[in-house]
Amino acid sequence: MVEDSPQFAAGFFNRFRKMRKKKNLSILGSTGSIGRNTLQVAEKFPDRFAIKALAAKNNVSLLARQIGTFRPEMAVVFDESRAVQLKSILSKGTKVEILWGEEGYRTAATASSVDLVVAAMVGSAGLMPTLHAIEAGKNIALANKETLVMAGEIVMKAAAEQGVRILPIDSEHSAIFQCISGQRRRDLEKILLTASGGPFLKRPADGFAGIRPEDALKHPTWQMGRKISIDSATLMNKGLEVLEAKCLFGVSENRIEVVIHPQSVIHSMVSYKDGSIIAQLGIPDMKGAIAYAISYPERLPLGQPLPDFARIGALTFEQPDWERFPCLSLAYQACRTGGTAPAVMNAANEAAVQAFLDQGLSFAEIPEIIGKTMENHSIIKNPCLSDILEADQWARVQAAKEIQSLTSRNKA
Repeated sequence: MVEDSPQFAAGFFNRFRKMRKKKNLSILGSTGSIGRNTLQVAEKFPDRFAIKALAAKNNVSLLARQIGTFRPEMAVVFDESRAVQLKSILSKGTKVEILWGEEGYRTAATASSVDLVVAAMVGSAGLMPTLHAIEAGKNIALANKETLVMAGEIVMKAAAEQGVRILPIDSEHSAIFQCISGQRRRDLEKILLTASGGPFLKRPADGFAGIRPEDALKHPTWQMGRKISIDSATLMNKGLEVLEAKCLFGVSENRIEVVIHPQSVIHSMVSYKDGSIIAQLGIPDMKGAIAYAISYPERLPLGQPLPDFARIGALTFEQPDWERFPCLSLAYQACRTGGTAPAVMNAANEAAVQAFLDQGLSFAEIPEIIGKTMENHSIIKNPCLSDILEADQWARVQAAKEIQSLTSRNKA
């Protein structure tokens, strides 16, 4: 057989696939949107991935089904009562170690059998398990943006010291990562971070007070979890991504520009000093970014459809409306201030979003709570991890007070 023939290449590739070791995954947040999509990708390539650990919070029924399908070594839930519930659901004879609480998440993040940790937990809860994984020398596929928002410098320093690679799962940061691949970093001019604009892009500001949670959860182009869907509706999600991009790519916030792109086909762009712009395009589906992160540097044959450009007709862009979406301004403010400001902003946002979902706070009041909490915080400029965690807890208490005060006034 001729060595440069297609038959020889195919044979070599098949032999390589047989020799290649499976990548063992721990998925923190397996019942969320990213976790479920990651498992779908892994299930499609059983010769490439094995699931060693699954961690969730409350959705024990779905976690039990995932355990039945993927047969991990361990599974983690929030507390002991949910662990008991999970054990009662599992089929008799299921061989899986059931853990719970902080120690359980730490174990799932640091298990010796794990090659790659998929950090897909929602909110600040993802910070400590991700740090534990880094300290254990595990590569990270990062979907939990709050990890870098809260403690970006600490996390990136720890990763560098441990020789750990952080691979972004967010579609925007995956796009940026792909756009800078093979390019000289000193030639980079600006990051152009695209945003769909959410479901209220054209709604007048005077209509924001009447927005219901079910309205805000209806994202026009992406299928996401509840918290991130609300963040997308307020544009806070894009602000969090600015902070994340700053840490991941070592670019100041002055060189990160948010561009509204309603079609969500261009996932982000990078401009260079010669005036060139490189963009990454694809359908609005997280599987592409997930697959690239967990298989890097290879690309998996996902069979995803290409964007139907003829049907789309035009790709449009506009500037964000900073007045109607003040959460974006608050995020840039926290980014410029640094220190404990991003952690406080993030915690206040989580509290405000939950209050909105619980229907105790209006959509228009979310940025008001965040702004007031940030105003009352005494910033620590060069925080250690304990400073950040304390600022996070302080902000949650302070935001709760602000929410109580505001809702009491509204009822009066």
